[in-house]
Amino acid sequence: MIPRDGRLPAALLSLLVLMGCGLSDALVANSMLTLPLVVSALISAGTAAWGVPRLRQLKLGQVIRVEGPQAHQAKAGTPTMGGLLVVPVAVVVAGLASPSDPRLLATGAVTLAFMAIGAVDDWRSLTKRTNTGLSPRGKLLLQAGAALLFLVWAAAGHWLGGQTPGSVALPMGWMLPLGLLIWPLGLFVFMAESNATNLTDGLDGLAAGCGALVFTGMGLQLMLRGHGGDPALAAFCTAMAGCWLGFLSQNRNPARVFMGDTGSLAMGAALTAVALLSDSLWPLLLMGGVFLAESLSVILQVWVFKATKGPDGQGRRLFRMAPLHHHFELEGLSEQQVVLAFWGVSLILVLLGLVLLP
Repeated sequence: MIPRDGRLPAALLSLLVLMGCGLSDALVANSMLTLPLVVSALISAGTAAWGVPRLRQLKLGQVIRVEGPQAHQAKAGTPTMGGLLVVPVAVVVAGLASPSDPRLLATGAVTLAFMAIGAVDDWRSLTKRTNTGLSPRGKLLLQAGAALLFLVWAAAGHWLGGQTPGSVALPMGWMLPLGLLIWPLGLFVFMAESNATNLTDGLDGLAAGCGALVFTGMGLQLMLRGHGGDPALAAFCTAMAGCWLGFLSQNRNPARVFMGDTGSLAMGAALTAVALLSDSLWPLLLMGGVFLAESLSVILQVWVFKATKGPDGQGRRLFRMAPLHHHFELEGLSEQQVVLAFWGVSLILVLLGLVLLP
């Protein structure tokens, strides 16, 4: 039976994440995942509760795209830009957890930079009263600029690729030496991941819940890989997981606030930065499979439509609507059913990623 609102599922998700971090702290040396998780979650829940009425007073209400599912039109006017309320909390908590690690400054900076790009995009959408903010080209250029600055910073610190600079670890001990090709790969992952998390942010609690699970999985795998783990970046991951759990207190169904591009772009940038600095691109690809599927559904939808377009300008559609979560909605599933199913898939992928550690 599907709950009428998202309160119980959000509570169970939070408990599951807390148990995972607690087990790591109890069984793995140097693990300190629970404290940043809990502190970030509590503060984020407080800032979200405080900030939602302020966002409403500022009339920062979401503009719903006309071509989307008609049931979503009732959400018009719900405050957006909620990422502003919680992302900085996670960055500060993570920094306080390991203040001596310079990688956290770079990771926090690129996370906040993508948050700022998303905020500009959201603000332009709101002021123009349309569902389009920055031009696609302008948005991509800003994202690429922020990503390149991070890559330069990381290269100067000899951090790219973790313990083996310029390489990507794969399962079964395989290693893919890329050398300078790590730069274009890193830029691509920044762009792809941030836009994939952005596309996933379309249902109440969907992106926040999946994000909390993936960040937790990334933190756990960093502590389970041996050699003392990577406590600093792992703590950053659980601080980010905590901020999204706190955000769920207001974003669960029925949502009182949306994260907007402000939050979703920051989520993708943070995941990418951690993956590049810790040689965790493979775990991110697997654990973030829901984000990948959402992005691929849009790409495939456009490709099939253009490939089959006839003289009348109409083509076939692979899905009833893209991104993928809208397809399942139009197939008759409720919003809550889709969200819980996608959370479940994310959980399975996280567990699989932990089994198939590089």
